[in-house]
Formats: sequence, C-alpha cells, structure tokens
Amino acid sequence: MKGGRLRPRGAAPIPDETDGFVPVEGFRLFYRTFGNPDAPATILGLHGGPGMSHDYLLPFAKLTRFGYRVVLFDQLGCGRSEVPPDRERFSLEHNVLEADAVRTALGLGRVHLIGSSYGGLLAIAYALRHPEGLRSLVTVGGLASVPFAQAEMNRRVDELPEPARRAIRELGARGALSHPDYVRATDLFYHEYVCRLAEWPPELNRSLEVGLERPVYRYMNGPNEFTITGTIRDIDLSPQLGRIRVPTLVLGGRYDEVTPAVAEQIERGIPGARRVTFERSAHLPFWEEPDRFLEVVGRFLREVDART
Repeated sequence: MKGGRLRPRGAAPIPDETDGFVPVEGFRLFYRTFGNPDAPATILGLHGGPGMSHDYLLPFAKLTRFGYRVVLFDQLGCGRSEVPPDRERFSLEHNVLEADAVRTALGLGRVHLIGSSYGGLLAIAYALRHPEGLRSLVTVGGLASVPFAQAEMNRRVDELPEPARRAIRELGARGALSHPDYVRATDLFYHEYVCRLAEWPPELNRSLEVGLERPVYRYMNGPNEFTITGTIRDIDLSPQLGRIRVPTLVLGGRYDEVTPAVAEQIERGIPGARRVTFERSAHLPFWEEPDRFLEVVGRFLREVDART
C-alpha cells in the first residue's frame, strides 16, 4: 500500500441504484446495485451477523468512485429477503450457495468479494468453494475460525471495567441476559469493540434492529456477539486457508471484537495475503474511518486489476 493518495476516477455521475430479487431454491433474495452496470469489474459485498441486513454495508457503494459496480444483497431470512418456514437453510453452506446464485443470476462474472464480520467467514468459504468466481478477496473484521474468534471476544470481555465484566460473567452464567446490568454491560462492549462512534449511523441501527427480529441470528450465532452458541460455533476453516490463491486483503480495527490476532491468523494462512489495521476503529472501519477505508480498498482493487 505504498505511494501517494489514490485519486478516484473521473467526475462522471454515478448512475441511480437499482434493486430487485434473485430466485434461490424457490425463495427470493433482495439485492441492490450501485454504479455503471457496464463497469469492467464488480464488487460483491457480504454482510455479517449472521442475520443482519445489507444496510450497514452501504458505505461500500462509495467504491463506485473508483470505477467499480457494487452489488449488495440480503442473505436468506435477512433484511428484505424471504424468510423460509424452517431453519434448515440457515447455514454457512447455504449462504455460499446464495452468494453464487446472486453472482450468476446477475451475470457479474469474476468479482471482488468483500465480506464483513461473519461475511468474512462466508467470503473465505466462498473462495474455497468457488475460486473461479473471484478476482480478489477482502475481509473486514472477518474470521476463519469461530472458536478462536470466540476466545478472543472473551478476552475483550476481560478488558472491560470490572463491574461490566462481572455482570457479563455472573449474569450470563445464570442466563439473566435481560437483567439491566447485563444489558448495560453488553452495550458497553458494543460501543468499545463493534463501533466506537458516539452516534451510530441509522443504517447500522436498522441492520441490528431487523436482524434481531429474525430467527437467523440467534439460531446461527446466539444471543449476542460474544456468546456464540448457535450452529456456527464449531466452524473452523483455518486449516484450509492455504488453498486460497486469489489476491487477499485482510482488514480490521485496533479495537475490533474480532481482534487483530484473528486477522493475523487469516493473513498468515493465505499465501501472499496483506493486512491493514485501522488504528481508530473497532469492527466497522468503513464507518469509523471511511476515507482511509475507501483509499486502502480502492488502491488494492486497482492494483489487482492492473495485474490481470
């Protein structure tokens, strides 16, 4: 990432966004596109949770200024996508199928895949399953091993002030997750290690509110960020990272709940991967340090495309 500041391309206005639905196994997935549909390359964004909506990823749309088309979508059961009557499709494997269905149905070709949080785990799983569909891979607060990320989140809990730490440990052990002290301690964790902005953007709040109303988050993840008791709890893709051969950028915040140690595991595991830490950010550097995020990602993508 050496050199001067990256200048966005041209002054041409960004075309109006479009949206629609992609059919996947009889269900409809909502998507939005930004930028010129004839752009030479497309960025496909994967949201986290699992169970949130794409709304909190809307800063990704600003990458259109570098000449890219940006596509975001809601995974099955999330946001404006349909919610199936059963939960058997709420899985990492099915989310990989959904991402490929969106890529194929919209004719996106080989994409730059950017995954945030759980979306980073999904992006890694996609790269292992469909390397032919990728130009590059970017994880933002992503993880390869849920057990390792869980351990690191527990370490973050131990860094909280003693009253908050005690409330989480003692009340959590009793299952008293609605106790006011537990709720306050959880809120403190989120503002320290998820997003450090004094006022959270409405897009982020909307993703959280909608996500917590749906069954996906609790079923796959658990009751909160640092208590992973759902179906993803034992997923560990770290032994397979060496199979990923696409250019990879690993991003995370200094104060990320998915700690720099987790990002380092991905960087070390993927041959040739590069890592950048955002010194003033927690889990969402595209909100916390937006200008630097755009510069870092835009430069990386342009370097990749210049080599291919």
